[in-house]
Amino acid sequence: MMKKGTAILSALLLLTALLLPFHASAETQAIKPIDEQKVKLHFAAWADPQVSHYLKTREPFLISSAKDLKENGSNIDALVLAGDITENCIPDEWYWVTNDIKDIGVKNYIAATGNHDVRVHDYGVVVDSFTDFNNHLNMGVGSPLRIETLNYSYVVNGYRFIVLGSELSTLEEAEIGAKQLRWLDRQLAKSNKEGKPSFVILHQPLKNTHGLPETWGSFLKTAGTVGPQSDKIQAILNKYGNVFLITGHLHSGFGQYTYERVGNIYSVNLPALGPDNDNGEYNEHGIGYMVEVYADKVCFRARNFDKSVYLPQYDINVNLNTATASLSKTEYRYNGKVKTPKVTVKDAYGRKISKKYYSVKYQKGRKKAGTYKVTVTFKGKYKENKKQVLTFTIQK
Repeated sequence: MMKKGTAILSALLLLTALLLPFHASAETQAIKPIDEQKVKLHFAAWADPQVSHYLKTREPFLISSAKDLKENGSNIDALVLAGDITENCIPDEWYWVTNDIKDIGVKNYIAATGNHDVRVHDYGVVVDSFTDFNNHLNMGVGSPLRIETLNYSYVVNGYRFIVLGSELSTLEEAEIGAKQLRWLDRQLAKSNKEGKPSFVILHQPLKNTHGLPETWGSFLKTAGTVGPQSDKIQAILNKYGNVFLITGHLHSGFGQYTYERVGNIYSVNLPALGPDNDNGEYNEHGIGYMVEVYADKVCFRARNFDKSVYLPQYDINVNLNTATASLSKTEYRYNGKVKTPKVTVKDAYGRKISKKYYSVKYQKGRKKAGTYKVTVTFKGKYKENKKQVLTFTIQK
């Protein structure tokens, strides 16, 4: 027989349980591509673990995220770290990060430095610490990647990763000199010639992107950005097709500030893995992307690595088969004859596209003075481009 006091306690506990909100435990989701047969490249993208010797709440999210890759993933080609790997670039922090992410089942480690990784210390010490960290990790998994500087280029499965790095121990911004900018241009030209997308890894974003400067809490135009060289970097990236710029630094959660198109650039700003996120619709810790590259598209699949679940509402899907049509001539003088300018269509890399992938319809007339339309309708593998309307003018 249940004693009276025990019965009352049990009833109170039951009532309390019924009144509390119910939280269903999320089911762990395996890390695997949508189409394992067709995927060309599969990598994780994180930013800002900022492992610290005194801010102890951050490292657990790096550990749990690494555990997610190890236990729930397979055949992951690389782990990309977009800077602020440590809080203060001290030996203990690099040692802890190394132990946390080694032996997690990825084939390559592609890391970039952030401002926290380069400031405070002598620049030579920074270079030694970072290159030792990156080389040690890659050596441990049998990757041939070895670096001597903070900027480097590396090809995985035919796809080029281009990592930019500051040339000085600056406080918040980076110092990207003219020589490195010329090198960036050459690296992008190689990928463009090969007809492949490029992945540029840079800790700080470009100015006036991802809600800046407001998301940095400042009115200064360069606040929260890569710095005075922002325009030059953007101009170089915009020269080429299918360039993906992957940054961090802002600690913005998934939402309106995560992704935007900047001219020809697909700019993705990663949330912070360890510190608090804000400005987003989803600001939890341990979040980033699994990136899947296919022949015709790139999919950034949002994931909470701490909880081992995908967040499809924050996915980014980019069509690589973009096409741009142009006319051989856009202005004519009236001479009583029908005008039919030639249409040329090129892909993102500047290569001419076969006529089997588009049709052309000219507006009737095209003899009298006025403005006329030429409609290009795409089909086949370029059908996602739908239609492009061009115009030309006949002047009196």
